[in-house]
Amino acid sequence: MTDKRTSIDEAVAGLESGMTIGIGGWGSRRKPMALVRALLRRDDLTDLTVVTLGGPDVGLLAAAGRIRRLVYGFVSLDSIPLDPNFTQARERGELEVEEYDEGMFVTGLRAAAARLDFLPIRAGLGSDVLPANPGLKTVRSPYSDEEYVAMPAFDIDVALVHVNRADAQGNAQYLGPDPYFDDLFAMAARRTIVSAERIVPTSGLLDEGGVQTLLFSRMFASAVVEAPRGAHFTTCAPDYGRDEAFQRHYALCAKDPAAWAEFEQTFLRTDEAGYHAAVARFHADRGDS
Repeated sequence: MTDKRTSIDEAVAGLESGMTIGIGGWGSRRKPMALVRALLRRDDLTDLTVVTLGGPDVGLLAAAGRIRRLVYGFVSLDSIPLDPNFTQARERGELEVEEYDEGMFVTGLRAAAARLDFLPIRAGLGSDVLPANPGLKTVRSPYSDEEYVAMPAFDIDVALVHVNRADAQGNAQYLGPDPYFDDLFAMAARRTIVSAERIVPTSGLLDEGGVQTLLFSRMFASAVVEAPRGAHFTTCAPDYGRDEAFQRHYALCAKDPAAWAEFEQTFLRTDEAGYHAAVARFHADRGDS
């Protein structure tokens, strides 16, 4: 079996401008933030289409001008309703957008994972989703003549997901309350990069959870990265919760150009170890225990 372990920067080295990137997680929950930060270190990587149920992944990439088109169901920081970086980019008209009902978004993932052109869904009928996305079509059932939205499959080049545990071959495990559709992202994409809190022997995947926690098999993983606290500042339950103090700092800085420039210099113009060291200093300066 192939050992797919690699470094964070090596994992994203093959990504190219113009690609469609699917990003797992949900809002500000178990986002592959270490991989997103690695994308930001690729100054040559632009013109991306991002497919996601978005959180700070969208905010950071939008602030850096990396996103051309955004396909999404929502963008939220959960405990903070809106991501200011995303909101500003959206209001300035800097993003081409495809906005979907969450059920429609997941149906687009399911269709791609099943290698289908589309799947029918009732959601969207009679709503503004259809006029907002004029490319959407409807179909009629050959059995009942009922009309459905024909939700197209998302065409994803590379998926980025973060899990609690993985083995060297790419078998991925989540231990928290929800898989957040990361398995669908992995099955839908041509390639999937998996970051994990810890890489463990295959036999160790059952040490902390049962077989139902094995999210997807190695056949869907192209590269595996060990990234402790790789979802920070989002949640990665049960390993850690959201860093609410740092998330508030992120959101406040995003509202002020001078503060944002300092945030970028302190936390993003560095490697992953430098990022975590800067976060530790942030908490030490606050007197956090």
